[in-house]
Amino acid sequence: MFYHIKELQYNAKPERPDPVYAKKLQEILGGQFGEISVMMQYLFQGWNCRADQKYRDMILDIGTEEIAHVEMLATMIAQLLDNAPIEEQEQAAKDPVIGAVMGGMNPQHAIVGGLGAKPDDSVGYPWTARYTIASGNLLADFRANLNAESQGRLQAVRLYEITDDPGVRDMLSFLIARDTMHQNQWLAAIHELEEREGPVVPSTFNTEYEKQEVSYSFMDFSKGNESKKGRWASGPSFDGKGEFEYISDPEAMGQIPILKPAPLYVHGTIPSDMPPPPSAH
Repeated sequence: MFYHIKELQYNAKPERPDPVYAKKLQEILGGQFGEISVMMQYLFQGWNCRADQKYRDMILDIGTEEIAHVEMLATMIAQLLDNAPIEEQEQAAKDPVIGAVMGGMNPQHAIVGGLGAKPDDSVGYPWTARYTIASGNLLADFRANLNAESQGRLQAVRLYEITDDPGVRDMLSFLIARDTMHQNQWLAAIHELEEREGPVVPSTFNTEYEKQEVSYSFMDFSKGNESKKGRWASGPSFDGKGEFEYISDPEAMGQIPILKPAPLYVHGTIPSDMPPPPSAH
């Protein structure tokens, strides 16, 4: 069960309207690594969790917090759009001062959203559930969560540095700090699961069925051999079950693919060694 309280988790008060920046801020709301994405990702991971209750509770704790972050960003975007009617955009071409402020505004903020935030990214692409990952394997999911928080914090930092509005920066500083915590949280959970299950996902697959000759071979498929200097090219593997080896100029191990001709009803190209059909004469 969820319930709502009127206060935001943290302040979301810009010093002044800025409809152009509102468009940019949409990225960490409705973009691939925005707050809507992590909110939905964590909630579904939690609702679907069949592992220990501590993991389910932890995932839903952070998923619920992300709802608050969505609300903060939507509130901030709406205030950045204050006093930005569509008529001012039409005047932008006539007045260079207005044009500098309004020319980069997302027109859908006025036409579709009524000066409110939208579940879109910064170029107007609608948020999609395809951004979310909830596989049922917590180690795989937590690694995806770490990536999401890493990308989200990176984007929030970039947005922080392209505004001088103290109110916007104050809100972003809070979100950036929470992303710091969440990255550390997922790292801790990943470490805990790796200690129990090992680093390779899934741990339940019988490795006898994989082609073990290439399980730890780093194959250099590009020009140059700088990659051989990496930790991934020599030494013990991180699962403790093998030794990395570096293979320069790896040989092809498969057959030359030759497909059977398609039947005539498919109307594909007829191979040169087949006679043309009667209708072709």
